[in-house]
Amino acid sequence: MASPHHEIKRSIIARVPSIHHEHSSYKWWVLLNVMIGTFIAVLDSTIVNVGLSKIMASLGATIDSIEWIMTGYNLALGVMLPASGWIADHLGYKKTYFTALAVFTLGSFLCGLSWNESSLIAFRLLQGLGAGMLMPVGLATIMREFPKEQRGMAMGFWGIAAAASVSFGPLIGGYLVDNISWQAIFFVNVPIGIFGLLVTLIIQREYMTENTRDFDFLGFLAITAFLTSMLLGLSEGNAAWNTGGWTSPFIVGCFTIALVSLIIFLIVETRQEHPFIEIKLFKSFNFTASNAIIFIFGIGMFGSTFLMPLYWQNALGYTAIMAGSMFLPVGILQAFASPISGILADRINPKLPAAIGIILLAISLYFNSRLTLQTEKPFMYALLAVRGLAMGLIFTPLTTVSLIEIPKDKMAQASGLINVIRQIGGSFGIAIFGSILTRRTIFHASIYGQSLNSSSPVFKNAVSAASGHFVRDFNSTPGVAASQAGALIMSEIQKQAFVQAICDDFIIAAIVTLFILVPVFILRTNGNKQDAAEKPAALE
Repeated sequence: MASPHHEIKRSIIARVPSIHHEHSSYKWWVLLNVMIGTFIAVLDSTIVNVGLSKIMASLGATIDSIEWIMTGYNLALGVMLPASGWIADHLGYKKTYFTALAVFTLGSFLCGLSWNESSLIAFRLLQGLGAGMLMPVGLATIMREFPKEQRGMAMGFWGIAAAASVSFGPLIGGYLVDNISWQAIFFVNVPIGIFGLLVTLIIQREYMTENTRDFDFLGFLAITAFLTSMLLGLSEGNAAWNTGGWTSPFIVGCFTIALVSLIIFLIVETRQEHPFIEIKLFKSFNFTASNAIIFIFGIGMFGSTFLMPLYWQNALGYTAIMAGSMFLPVGILQAFASPISGILADRINPKLPAAIGIILLAISLYFNSRLTLQTEKPFMYALLAVRGLAMGLIFTPLTTVSLIEIPKDKMAQASGLINVIRQIGGSFGIAIFGSILTRRTIFHASIYGQSLNSSSPVFKNAVSAASGHFVRDFNSTPGVAASQAGALIMSEIQKQAFVQAICDDFIIAAIVTLFILVPVFILRTNGNKQDAAEKPAALE
């Protein structure tokens, strides 16, 4: 006689036949499942930015230490991305995805309980470990379940989850920080994560590769040392404590360790029978070319993304929620464009939406170089809408094309590498544009300062008007008011120099983005006719 537990389970299964593993709709339920994990993983990378100033005030942290809230997360993410393929192959894809989501959810909960900056950084590392497995394993699961002719469309819908996080993450974060507390930006992940865990248990079936590899410990250490030292060097090049800048012994040491580690890694991986990362994946022309494009795209796009909140909050004086609300058009248009670009990639040619997206992104970046202290919101909303549309058109086709020749059992590794390279590209961009921003701000402030003519009628009228303001409204004495007026004018000069330096960064970002049009046109798309799982010889 069957137990009550089995009777209940049988009854539930009978009522939800749509998620049976052999049912045609199963792959769509899996897509929904993965979108949940993608949403909170991307959400966490966008929601935290608007809360950093409140976290600093609450924990009494300095800028140098608080930067590690982002850097530590990125380091853990970068280390786990290439490891996710081996873990999924060894433990199973469902177990790996479930574990990754559980680790991320636990890390989010602990971040909300942090009592100082050190504990918060440690728990952010835990979050990064989970997020580093979520994205590539989830992507590989989608690519495995969908046939070749539907993968572009599936990738487009998968991109909706990421787009929603990009759009609503900063807005949600700004609201939570302004109205509740900074801890709420971490606690908000917990109920979503628990829901995702339950959905994973109910929907996903386990998938194991036929041949599992031994763990390449030396390769793991080498790639970990490379990514850690590289991202550490990039993130600390402009740190306030690093008075030596990019030529300081610490930064040079980081890059030296990164170079030596990379050389060791390449030597080890080419000689290992079961390498940690299969270098022969790069024998696929599409995979290699697409990763080069994604790397350059990361420099131009993600490297310039951090400039906008700085402009809004430091130059225009926006609050956290005001700055967060500005990102709404990006996610909405990206969510709209992602499935369209996926359908175009399946039915026509993935080069077409990718090329259109690159051109649109370059245009938006170029017009961002026209920003001033008087730029109005409609102009900025329009540029951000174009940027969101461009991102939706670019990333889905590129990811689809990059995996055309990759066998199903290698997709976790391949998708993990794609995200690693995008992460490194973005880190390069942030470091490069951050350095340019600092230097160009100093340059423009010097030029503007030298152009001031203290004897000109315009300057005298400005000082007189500002002095009168301080005397009338703040009861300052004439002497103090004159000093305050001079300081106010210099502050405006510094602010204008800062905006001009941001404009210089956007010009460079536009040029870098436009440059990737060339390799897009040499991608091979005739592989769409055959499934890579049926013809893996391209990588043998």
